[in-house]
Amino acid sequence: MRILFYAPLKPPDSPVPSGDRRMARLIEQALRHGGHTVERAARLRSLDIAGDADRQARIAMLGGRLSARLIARLRRRPFGERPHAFLTYHLYYKAPDWIGPSVAAALSIPYVVIEASIAEKRATGAWAGGHRAVCQAMAQARAAISVNPADEDGLRPYVAAAERLHRMPPFLDAGPFAQAAHDRIAHRRAVARAFDLDPGQPWLLAVAMMRPGDKLASYRHLGAALARCRDRRWQLLVVGDGLARQDVAAALAPVAASVRMAGLRGEAELPALYAACDLFVWPAINEAYGMAILEAQAAGLPAVVGDAGGVGEIVSHDRTGFVLPCGDDDAFAGAVAALLDDPDRRRAMGAAARAKVARLHDLDAASAALTRVLAAAGAS
Repeated sequence: MRILFYAPLKPPDSPVPSGDRRMARLIEQALRHGGHTVERAARLRSLDIAGDADRQARIAMLGGRLSARLIARLRRRPFGERPHAFLTYHLYYKAPDWIGPSVAAALSIPYVVIEASIAEKRATGAWAGGHRAVCQAMAQARAAISVNPADEDGLRPYVAAAERLHRMPPFLDAGPFAQAAHDRIAHRRAVARAFDLDPGQPWLLAVAMMRPGDKLASYRHLGAALARCRDRRWQLLVVGDGLARQDVAAALAPVAASVRMAGLRGEAELPALYAACDLFVWPAINEAYGMAILEAQAAGLPAVVGDAGGVGEIVSHDRTGFVLPCGDDDAFAGAVAALLDDPDRRRAMGAAARAKVARLHDLDAASAALTRVLAAAGAS
């Protein structure tokens, strides 16, 4: 199939790293892995953070113009070279899709959505127009794929038929992470030298951008929880950067002597960093599901995480890690301490995590699921 792909929240070629960009790229990779041709429909970023009505109107107008041009261009193609479906990733009231629904309708092809969310409280207020646009898009969608189970209750009233709502686990290309786990000893030596880490101590790992809001809140809970573990030997490697880096440093100040900041790292560097460490830790405040959590498990790390969104779909509590109430710093600290004290249990959980990712969250499973959904939506 030839698939038109669009990510209104953040285009796949954005220079700014994030879980959204990573997942957009992975969706493209999974489609190609399944033998499909992927064509990016547009780069328009429809996000409005501030609730600026004028900005939203300009974005909607630009989206209309871009969709008209795209429709005209595609209609000039021979029929056999036209797309079979329009696939949009991640739309919500602050980042609606002003392009896909009109293009799909004009070309009489299925409109398919991955990871949409609808909250009724946004029906009025500064983003009411974006809310309406998402509701209308979902009513048109031939298929809606949920990656975060927490979104499904909000979507059901707006999806035209119950059978159009599908669930697909978050996924990644597990190959580089599995290879890094195989080469763990070499990576551990290199990481120890690069960041002045003691190979004789367990290494905790956190991977997240340093942004105000939920990410900073997670860092603050992480600092508070780890301060309760100062009676044990461990070191924390933090991978990430951003506007809130000074606030993050302040949040981790109580355990600063045990913290090493790795800064921002490219995607190609991440598997080795995961594989070198012993335990992934992230409070996951308001996390949708957490690509970093999935990457850590693919590299063989157990995870101690907060129970937000779809995190529990990735981490199996008491089998591949611990999933704890968000914001409960005492419970989080207790789980970290338990795994610091039991290296055999850490290794067993890490092995179970790798096996789970290989079985449920790798490209093969994602490609098959996407192909099934597109076919069920009428793409051919």
